[in-house]
Amino acid sequence: MNHLAHALLAGDDEDLQLGGMLGDFVHGQPDPALYAPRVITGIRLHRAIDVHTDAHPEVLAAKALLPSPYRRYAGILLDMWFDHCLARDFPRWSGQPLLPYSDALRALLWRGDALLPPALRRFRGYMDFHQLPAGYADRAVLGQALAGIGQRLSRANPLDSALPVLVEREAELQRCFEAFFPELQRFAREWVERHAD
Repeated sequence: MNHLAHALLAGDDEDLQLGGMLGDFVHGQPDPALYAPRVITGIRLHRAIDVHTDAHPEVLAAKALLPSPYRRYAGILLDMWFDHCLARDFPRWSGQPLLPYSDALRALLWRGDALLPPALRRFRGYMDFHQLPAGYADRAVLGQALAGIGQRLSRANPLDSALPVLVEREAELQRCFEAFFPELQRFAREWVERHAD
């Protein structure tokens, strides 16, 4: 899952949300001298969500829908597409309007500036410019984000041409998302309950 999903799955706890945003940018064991315990729990939640997602039958079925050469990048493509699905229908999944939620998430990153690795600070600037994660509801913004990811990868890849491939399979991918995301929400809630301080 991508940034919007990780923040939402962290619930209302801002430390867990911040950890969810840090999850892609902090590698190895989080430093307890730098991060509060709940932020570290949020980083670990992010990792647990990623492991659970990668092994989920609906996600595996969605990956199988993508033709070569896109299937090789299915993890990236589905993370982004599923955030698009979530953003497009956000009040249904969260009970909250998307734009205020997105603004609050970016504000949280600014308040936590001292904890952000340089790569997340740079990404926060990109988030501000494109009003992410709310911007993921817009296919044009999603296409630009995929192309940008493709440019940052070290080897040649087809991410800049992936959006039409995803749109062509929209109904099938939506079915996978609808089957998968409620179960992921349940997984995240139960994980947080088990790891409550």
